[in-house]
Amino acid sequence: MRVIIVGAGVLGTMHAWQAVSRGHEVVHLEREAAARGASVRNFGLVWVSGRSTGPELDTALRARELWEEIGKEVPDLGFRASGSLTPVTTDHEHAVAREALDAPEAPLRDLHFLDPDQVREVNPALRGEMLGALWCRRDAQVEPRTAQRALQDTLARSGRYTLLTEREIRELPRTGTVRDDHGDLHEGDHVVLCTGAQLGGLVRELAPDLPVRRVRLQMMQTAPLETTLTTSVADADSFRYYPAYRGPGLDTLNTHQPQPETARDHAMQLLMVQRADGSLTIGDTHEYEHPFAFDTDEAPYDHLTGVAEGLLGRPLPSIRRRWAGVYTQCTDPGTLVHRAPVADGAWLITGPGGRGMTCSPAIAETTANDLGW
Repeated sequence: MRVIIVGAGVLGTMHAWQAVSRGHEVVHLEREAAARGASVRNFGLVWVSGRSTGPELDTALRARELWEEIGKEVPDLGFRASGSLTPVTTDHEHAVAREALDAPEAPLRDLHFLDPDQVREVNPALRGEMLGALWCRRDAQVEPRTAQRALQDTLARSGRYTLLTEREIRELPRTGTVRDDHGDLHEGDHVVLCTGAQLGGLVRELAPDLPVRRVRLQMMQTAPLETTLTTSVADADSFRYYPAYRGPGLDTLNTHQPQPETARDHAMQLLMVQRADGSLTIGDTHEYEHPFAFDTDEAPYDHLTGVAEGLLGRPLPSIRRRWAGVYTQCTDPGTLVHRAPVADGAWLITGPGGRGMTCSPAIAETTANDLGW
């Protein structure tokens, strides 16, 4: 079987991984010189802790298994089973963490609560004042700026994978076939479109009424921190963002401890991850009203800096990079990803939202199973 995959971000690349690993040939088309969208503008988190109970958590857990398996085969992914810590600083935040620990699925997430001394044993870089932290040992991370390239380099060594960049699709003239903007025809058995936030052009013609929205975020990266951040780190505002924490405790938190104005206006949480070079990736904001601004707002960066420094108990290293990114998210919060046929032999897969990096291996595995690869 020959599979044509459009889009070389993490979702498209994981579909290529599934096809090649099952013995098929892949032609992979990317409109840019390399992936430049949300797949490289994220934290690289394999985030199990906050996923909603049910299919989303099941998918995240399966993806976590797949990331670890693939990471053994592709060391340059930088897979690290680092876990995460979410420090709490007030009684209301502590109550939300305790509810999460009491939930039936807490063992699946491998959740524990640590007192301040235990927190510093697990992650000595966290020197700020806190009541303790929720520890999710199932969370992990990879290097987002290089993961796709590492996977693609490994796929190329199979002899059954061809990546063609700076190719934008123009037409699906017949089943399993794509014509690109160079006029080249790529013939196969199946076409899988993983075009990320690029939903115009041919994608709009094929699927004009997609049940997805675009979401914009802002993030930043520091110079290297001279100590090791042994886990990824979230703040208690992540309780407000992730569905796993919904319940009476969160309702009380929202009533009696509202978010600071900047965090509320920008739908913020803090996530902080140390990269392989020692730098810290820090974010993020969420903007849902389109069209988005073309510039970045400084107030969220000031807020993130203050929260991060409070948890670390020290000033951040200097900020070296700031950026914005856009991803697609299904408008139905109960839908993990939009997967649907758009032409004979062609499927569009989009809308995983902020779960894309976490869940892409399992999403691709489901596609491969459904299509009989």
